[in-house]
Amino acid sequence: PFQVVGGKVKKPGKRGRKPAKIDLKAKLERSRQSARECRARKKLRYQYLEELVSSRERAICALREELEMYKQWCMAMDQGKIPSEIKALLTGEEQGKTQQSSTKLAKAGKTEANSSNL
Repeated sequence: PFQVVGGKVKKPGKRGRKPAKIDLKAKLERSRQSARECRARKKLRYQYLEELVSSRERAICALREELEMYKQWCMAMDQGKIPSEIKALLTGEEQGKTQQSSTKLAKAGKTEANSSNL
């Protein structure tokens, strides 16, 4: 039942490392340290989740306010009134479009001038 491998005699039975005589106090201290680290990780995880929930709640409130504003605008438009905010948006977009088109034309003119100099 004995095996000779590489000049050494091996006994059949359990394989792997034999458990070393572990100091009981060291084992308990490692267990306590592991428990402390686990509690710290759990605390951080709960803090992160609480912050996430509060940020989502703030976002929900902001979206509800925005929705209420749009409802008010729609009710005003149903009555034939155009809210001043929409007028400002429309006039701002018109001004923005004319500014963008003029800057695009200016940039196009510069690139044409640069390409003709090459």
